[in-house]
Amino acid sequence: MPFVEEYVDVAVVGAGHAGCEAALACARLGLETAVFTVSVDSIALMPCNPNIGGSSKGHLVRELDALGGEMGKVIDRTFIQSKMLNVSKGPAVHSLRAQADKAEYSRAMRMVLEETERLRIVQAEVTDILAKDGRVTGVRLYSGAVYHAKAVILCTGTYLKARCIYGDVSTYTGPNGLQAANHLTDSLKNLGIEMYRFKTGTPARIDGRTVDFSKMEEQLGDKRVVPFSFTTDPESVQIDQASCWLTYTNEKTHEIIRSNLDRSPLYSGAIEGTGPRYCPSIEDKVVRFSDKNRHQVFIEPEGRYTSEMYVGGMSSSLPEDVQHAMYHSVPGLEHARIVRNAYAIEYDCINPQQLYPTLEFRKIRGLFSGGQFNGSSGYEEAACQGLIAGINASMEILGKEQIIIDRSQGYIGVLIDDLVTKENHEPYRMMTSRAEYRLILRQDNADQRLTPVGYEVGLISEERYRKLQKKILQIKEEKERLERTMVGASGPVQSFLASYGSTTLKTAASLAEILRRPEMDYEKLAEIDPARPVLPPDVTEQVEIDVKYDGYIRRQLKQVEQFKKLEQKRIPEELDYDSIPSLRLEAVQKLKLCKPISIGQASRISGVSPADISVLLVYLEQKHRQE
Repeated sequence: MPFVEEYVDVAVVGAGHAGCEAALACARLGLETAVFTVSVDSIALMPCNPNIGGSSKGHLVRELDALGGEMGKVIDRTFIQSKMLNVSKGPAVHSLRAQADKAEYSRAMRMVLEETERLRIVQAEVTDILAKDGRVTGVRLYSGAVYHAKAVILCTGTYLKARCIYGDVSTYTGPNGLQAANHLTDSLKNLGIEMYRFKTGTPARIDGRTVDFSKMEEQLGDKRVVPFSFTTDPESVQIDQASCWLTYTNEKTHEIIRSNLDRSPLYSGAIEGTGPRYCPSIEDKVVRFSDKNRHQVFIEPEGRYTSEMYVGGMSSSLPEDVQHAMYHSVPGLEHARIVRNAYAIEYDCINPQQLYPTLEFRKIRGLFSGGQFNGSSGYEEAACQGLIAGINASMEILGKEQIIIDRSQGYIGVLIDDLVTKENHEPYRMMTSRAEYRLILRQDNADQRLTPVGYEVGLISEERYRKLQKKILQIKEEKERLERTMVGASGPVQSFLASYGSTTLKTAASLAEILRRPEMDYEKLAEIDPARPVLPPDVTEQVEIDVKYDGYIRRQLKQVEQFKKLEQKRIPEELDYDSIPSLRLEAVQKLKLCKPISIGQASRISGVSPADISVLLVYLEQKHRQE
């Protein structure tokens, strides 16, 4: 029987958040790209929470944007509420979070894909990855059609052999009742790829017209909205925002859940997959945190043109009747009508230790992967991996060096390094605590850290790069001016300091020294700084942070120097760990499994001790001398 045969440079399997970024990166770098999805209507779908960003995740979106990704731009056009989180704490943990209009976000991203040259969208299920002599050659569809490709990027999300479950109800579908991809797993196993079975879940959706908001606390957005994208005009995002609402579970809710745990698939053994530790279901919360008499529940609109609302904090796989009882026990939800039941979803994904830090498979040249297929969770984590996989697949085809974002360059580097280096037996979620250099990896300076990388790759325009260079110069010059501008202990200066409860001067001090005082900020200094230049807000924000935290930043930069030295000590891929004297057996086993590319990566492998690293360093040095 004849079948369709097509030729492209890159085939992207899946059009979720990872697939969209991967496909856009490849097409924008000049490659003929096909992105395959089981449903065109599910492009950039948000099957769970209706928001982008959040603690640490906002950092990821900013970094994605700095590299030339699309997520930040699209959420800036489609958000309905925005809030900067953790503002009472230091700038290292400030993180942007926006409520999305789900339908509008998906529609806007789809339009971006449709309007991108060299990018075609194909609605079809990919059933086979084709490879020859250790190199990928294309994909085969369920119809039998073959797309020959120089690189393939797997971004299958939660669709591989997906099963949705609540109570005794089990349906073999993807999220939101969409078609699952049931054939690709077998093809991957035949290629020698190790698979995991993971699980995640989502709460019920309710009809907002049946909610009593008078029993809840209103949650408003920021008065002054900060955009995600460095290219978005801040004035364009100052819109009328939707409200979210906060309520709480109670002892009645918890009793309903405890009384029905035997009917929960999580506890009956009906669910085989491992769930995310840091995003537990409500039944998990009640069991694991039995000392708490209530848990937060956020009621969040799914969009401007729907009454459907998301019940944040109450994901579940309990039976339908139990769901009705427990949701109705929550203040404000007594008469809420459920539009969509909560459910858990099981799906196939890979052991990401099979990947290089470039997100290319070690065993199969030209095969890359990103997103939840790599064992992570979250839209933001997925999008970042998709972008890096897209960039590196393109670099591979174009004959250029692939990029690695390391742990000192960005949260993206932390995310990918954790995935490919550490043993992850549950869906990985990004957190600020995972980043050891978080003081310099702030969301406000992502452009300074990563836009030069995006420019070098080819995803950042000359105009945008020049604007960044101008910004960096302005920051440098203003910091230098503050350091050299001295003010004496004059009457006006002393009065100014006293008015803010600040210690008066005994001798002259620089404006930078005064700015470092906790009670001072850059705007306040204007009163005693008549010569200050007029600078953009994003420049003055950086100046203030850099000056105030100068000592801490310098200390962290020294730590980064040491880190870089270990990262630059490369380990040959063919190294025979069994032949290294004095290397402990556990270390040998872990190093053979992970195959680290550097001493730095080896030092982060669980089971490899500092003593093992010392042995490895001595051995490599001796080997180098012999050569």
